[in-house]
Amino acid sequence: MLAGIVFIQWVVYVCGIMKTKIALITGGYTGESEVSFKSAEFVYGQLDQSKYDIYKITITTDSWFHVGDNGVKYVINRDHFTLPMDGQVIRFDLAFIMVHGSPGEDGRLQGYFDMVRLPYTSCDALTSALTMNKAYTKAVLAGIPELYLAKSVQLFDAERADAIDLVRRELSLPYFVKPNAGGSSIGMTKVNAEDGLADAIEKAFNAENTGKQVIVEEFVKGREFSVGVYRRSGEIVVLPATEVITEREFFDFEAKYVPGLTQEITPADLTSEQRERVERLVKAIYVRLNCKGMVRIDYFLERETDHFYFIEINTVPGQTAQSFIPQQVRAAGMTETAFYGELIEQALIGGR
Repeated sequence: MLAGIVFIQWVVYVCGIMKTKIALITGGYTGESEVSFKSAEFVYGQLDQSKYDIYKITITTDSWFHVGDNGVKYVINRDHFTLPMDGQVIRFDLAFIMVHGSPGEDGRLQGYFDMVRLPYTSCDALTSALTMNKAYTKAVLAGIPELYLAKSVQLFDAERADAIDLVRRELSLPYFVKPNAGGSSIGMTKVNAEDGLADAIEKAFNAENTGKQVIVEEFVKGREFSVGVYRRSGEIVVLPATEVITEREFFDFEAKYVPGLTQEITPADLTSEQRERVERLVKAIYVRLNCKGMVRIDYFLERETDHFYFIEINTVPGQTAQSFIPQQVRAAGMTETAFYGELIEQALIGGR
């Protein structure tokens, strides 16, 4: 009898101290890895350490590893994504993906985690791969009522020789030229005159790890916004939108990450009708693309018509104190700690 009571007390004790083991994934294979490290550092500082054991896992083309408190580098066993460390093997309950660009945002990492049966916080492999391709994403979204898409041309590597003629034939100046599968505005150019088109196309084609595809879009003159969307207890929740006002030619890499170049207004100054329409449309986008976890949707409100123009979707949005999503979380009256906790718990029960 006494042994039974002791056993029950031991079980209660263990259950009381056992924490969910989180692999916080950072790094990556592209120039966006610099942003990934900053995002992961911020998320790490906000996660509830009383509930989660958090291991930062760095992914590079050479190695996947965790650096312990003792400074020792421990290499991930990629056969089943476990961490041999100090005489034990760490088995994770969840991967919190904070890798911008490849392989964290293009579906590769998600496909791997599906195979080793480890839940993760982002969209699934198919949605991640699809949304990394801007032209394919626009094709899937076509037909949503009240959603507008800038006229565009998709260019493949085999079409480089004819690219300029194709763009001139199909589109009108000014153009936005960008890698079809890139992020953080890397390789992106606004072209105001025809003599700048050739260099812009080459720059976009040559952007590292972007698939040798380019998308060229007609310029939409309007107010630019970004808004976060996620699931809470199965319900799609839209965060307060951020309006982006920059003195740069457009919201490029420097405007995004150099302090002082951009004004970000959260919550954005929108009418009640605009807010209702934006929420309806971004929820429709979230559903049409079969999203999970948090995503960020960028859009224009065209100045002359007030039409909603979809720009792109980011399935692993940046997470620093100054990033859009944390701004919007705070504007919604939440803490980042509570928000990230919701993402984790939602992912652990299946993401829906």
